[in-house]
Amino acid sequence: MNKTELVKKIADAAGITSAQAKAALDATTEAIKDALVAGEKVQLVGFGTFATKERPARQGVNPRTGEKVELAAKTVVKFAAGAQFADAVNK
Repeated sequence: MNKTELVKKIADAAGITSAQAKAALDATTEAIKDALVAGEKVQLVGFGTFATKERPARQGVNPRTGEKVELAAKTVVKFAAGAQFADAVNK
């Protein structure tokens, strides 16, 4: 499913226009992004939790040449599915 299809499903389920659904989806994703950039965790009960995690610098290997490469430290986004969401997917 892409963003356009998701917007259409939201609009149909909520009984709103596609433009309103797109605005709501954009506002939601922007709010989640802003919270994660600020170092906060976002918990959506029944769905899951978005959080950031620091990944330390490490040494990797170029698979083509076998040469060792230094990989910089970075912050990554993690998502952990909530129990209800995970159960629905596993049925």
